[in-house]
Amino acid sequence: MTSFSDLNLDPKVLKAIEATGYTTPTPIQAGAIAPALQGRDVLGIAQTGTGKTAAFTLPMITMLAKGRARARMPRSLVLAPTRELAAQVAENFDTYAKGNRLKKALLIGGVSFKEQDQLIDRGVDVLIATPGRLIDHFERGKLLLTGVEIMVVDEADRMLDMGFIPDIERIFEMTPFTRQTLFFSATMAPEIERITNKFLSNPEKIEVARQNSTSDTITQVLVEHTPKNRHYAAKDKREILRAIIDRDGEACRNAIIFCNRKTEVDVVAKFLKKAGYNAEPIHGDLDQSHRTRTLDGFRDGSVRFLVASDVAARGLDIPNVSHVFNFDVPSHAEDYVHRIGRTGRAGKTGTAYTLSVPSDEKYLDAIERLVDAKIPRGENPWAAPGGNADAPRAEPSEEEEPERKSRSRSRTRSRAKPAEDRGEAVADTSVEAAEAAPAEASAEERREREPTRETGGRDSGRDGGGRDRESSARDGGGRDGGGRRSRGGRGRDREDRGPKVVGLGDHVPSFIEMSFEERRGDEA
Repeated sequence: MTSFSDLNLDPKVLKAIEATGYTTPTPIQAGAIAPALQGRDVLGIAQTGTGKTAAFTLPMITMLAKGRARARMPRSLVLAPTRELAAQVAENFDTYAKGNRLKKALLIGGVSFKEQDQLIDRGVDVLIATPGRLIDHFERGKLLLTGVEIMVVDEADRMLDMGFIPDIERIFEMTPFTRQTLFFSATMAPEIERITNKFLSNPEKIEVARQNSTSDTITQVLVEHTPKNRHYAAKDKREILRAIIDRDGEACRNAIIFCNRKTEVDVVAKFLKKAGYNAEPIHGDLDQSHRTRTLDGFRDGSVRFLVASDVAARGLDIPNVSHVFNFDVPSHAEDYVHRIGRTGRAGKTGTAYTLSVPSDEKYLDAIERLVDAKIPRGENPWAAPGGNADAPRAEPSEEEEPERKSRSRSRTRSRAKPAEDRGEAVADTSVEAAEAAPAEASAEERREREPTRETGGRDSGRDGGGRDRESSARDGGGRDGGGRRSRGGRGRDREDRGPKVVGLGDHVPSFIEMSFEERRGDEA
């Protein structure tokens, strides 16, 4: 069996490894360290949690032990898809680089540019960054990548999901073609394979069997629920979550609760806080300082429940997590394995609950095909006898049901209100109203009020400036007593326009008679 001492690592690095308690390298470490120390490009295919960080950190520290950093020109570059993964790589570097005088800088979003610029100006051996923040520094002229000797791309498939592949290609073009490249990914999607063919030179390929099976130390439970209405699904699942936590009691020391959307993360965290639990959200829209405090609080026990998006599903090593809840069934089957893998680590036992509704059926089928096992079904404590599933429920609010926000509020209100409440006039077509209407004006009186061709015809409805009366009403009042705009020009009252016509009946309006008379005259 291979040991770290057989891999030609620097003695100081071996001492740091011994201090951590590790003696035997994982398969990806045993396969990647030796060719990396020889200066070859490495393509590693392995799942998260297999020790990929040490697979590139250990040979990097050994190779950088000789040499000197220059201002604004890092000697090595590590790219990670999320801030948390980048911070974890930085922690590993600090752990294994003890005794070596190597400097590092962490470039991630949510942190002051000034502090990061100061580190770069002093010169760093290892630059650990997310793609977006790295490009920001480069475009501001604060960073040169022409001195990069070793470049590492970690969790490449995750970067593909997050849309970073164009940025990765651009960063590759900023670095010298003589660099050594270490490329790690869980899968080989076509886009990733294209990049490796373009930017890696005769790489040593190390492929570790995909981690499609789940650990035996994790007890998996699927809790199925059919809501009375699809709009109640999320609200019901929040009640089920609370019922499970109450039922498990002290056994649920802490838990990570995964949601598919950031908006749902905030809603679930708020719900748990309102229920009296110590819960905090974490997702990509939060400030980095807040995310760091939240993770630190969860690690030290001051935060009991971490409600998270998939930003916490990969790569984060948080020990002693007793429970994982899939509040939403993940849409990608592999994410299920990553999520529940946050518990039951290092030989400890853990429990993973998944809450599902009928619309999740296709995702569950994909997960069970991936792990080649059927997830055991468990009891729904909220819907069980004595639960509260049959209690009267209020309609979910827009804050509790994020997908309902997309509806147009104004259109919904306008459809729901009667015409009288919307301030619209309603024509009274009753017989009594017709009999009570004033007598029709004579044809002679109506002709006097009707516009003629000599006085302007159709254009007589415009004011002196050529604008129509509607425009004049918008500019200068033109509103009736009920707050509605009047159709008359220059604010004329309703009485000035003559009696209101209730219905035509046997009466022929004068303008129609006038039109026929003029047309007959023209034809004659």
